Amino acid sequence: MKTLKKQLLPNYKKYPEKVLQFGSGNFLRAFVDWQIDQMNQKADFHGSVVIAQSTGSGTVDKLNEQDGLFTVCIQGRENGRVIEEHSIVTCVQRGIAISDSYQEFLQTAQTPSLRFVVSNTTEAGIRFEKEALGNQPPKTFPGKLTVFLYERYKAFQGDESKGMVIIPCELIERNGEVLKQTVLRYAKSWQLENEFIRWIHDANTFCSSLVDRIVPGFPQEKFSEMTAKLGYHDQLLVMAEPYYLWVIEGPDTLREELPFEKAGLNVLLVDDMTPYRTLKVRILNGVHTAMAAVAYLHGCRTVGEAVRDPLIKEYIDKLIFGEIVPTLDLPEEEAKTYARSVLERFENPFIRHHLTSISLNALSKFRTRNLPVILDYFERFGTLPNGLVFALSSLISYYKGKKGDEEIHLIDDEEAIELFSSLWRQYDGSDTSLAFIVKHVLAAKKIWQMDLNAIPGLADLAASFLTAIEHEGMEEAIKRVIKRGEHG
Repeated sequence: MKTLKKQLLPNYKKYPEKVLQFGSGNFLRAFVDWQIDQMNQKADFHGSVVIAQSTGSGTVDKLNEQDGLFTVCIQGRENGRVIEEHSIVTCVQRGIAISDSYQEFLQTAQTPSLRFVVSNTTEAGIRFEKEALGNQPPKTFPGKLTVFLYERYKAFQGDESKGMVIIPCELIERNGEVLKQTVLRYAKSWQLENEFIRWIHDANTFCSSLVDRIVPGFPQEKFSEMTAKLGYHDQLLVMAEPYYLWVIEGPDTLREELPFEKAGLNVLLVDDMTPYRTLKVRILNGVHTAMAAVAYLHGCRTVGEAVRDPLIKEYIDKLIFGEIVPTLDLPEEEAKTYARSVLERFENPFIRHHLTSISLNALSKFRTRNLPVILDYFERFGTLPNGLVFALSSLISYYKGKKGDEEIHLIDDEEAIELFSSLWRQYDGSDTSLAFIVKHVLAAKKIWQMDLNAIPGLADLAASFLTAIEHEGMEEAIKRVIKRGEHG
């Protein structure tokens, strides 16, 4: 069977490079790149994407082998009807592994047609690390972006028309503003000239944005079946649900530069994205993160399995309608309607969204998605939300790295993983030992950006739930938290 290459597409078109994309993961390819492809087809965007990858060269090697082509398969229900369709995304021009091809990455800054930067480096990606500016790529995404912008500034001698529109997709509050401040911090730390800093302010636009689409990624279990249907081999095949939404907070001039509306795409250009972000992050992303460890330790392996399990479904319902919805500053019925639509999306029978995938970098996800709800709930009601505290306890158990004799492959900040490993090595089976673990996890300011022991009652409640998980088993522990929720 033939591999997906340009030769299979008689109408393939090559466009100028307009978009620099930090990240080659499933989400950006099935969300941003898919939409850029739609704009090329339906709205004369005439732009291609250069993908820059920081973590090794695996995906970009495959991209380059396939001439930048990959297939997005969309399956699910939309407005009561079943959707099954696929399209070959052709807008990716090339991929660069920054660690292996740093000079190629720097030279990309000299491309006159480049106009946009998009990124998705997880919630932990937008951060500052003190480091020297040298011949090696900076460690962080904002560091790499600063170097790119500086190279572009020098190449075009400060020409303001060569500034960039930067739209991060990381799920952190005010992601565009945080990214800009981090870039400026790097510029100051590296003592780059004031003229460059003025150029960052005057020539570049940092837009905060919100993304919404469930993208479970590579369909390992269905790959052979889908390959037979497609008639070609695609090692970058990606699955996605029909629903998608991109909310971008930016100037009206973007309507002309990015013809989303003309292409009929579900993209909102708004003055204030806050209400959209809070609703989506707390319900869709927040529930994903909160339930992942709970459902996995209970024996489920996918989101679909979790919402079809009666006990997990009852836990999720209590979580959403009893704890998250009451913290939203929105009409209650509007929030509940969105929540019900999210649960329907979770039940998509075509998608196998693995809980281990959701659990990647789970600590930073919990901090940004779930911790604000715990704090808001406590402030509003003077008590702790049992379901979310239970999710925290489950996460602590999950980061043991084992479920019985089964190994759990953890992917997160190395220091954080070592902290959990060190604490669990000291576990002697006693309740006191579990309370010790909880106390030290909650005290980890680098993870939570605060000492969670300062929240009245949190350490004791989390320790009691962790004790139930470890001594009674997950099923009894979930029943306990549901019963506790019923009685306050």
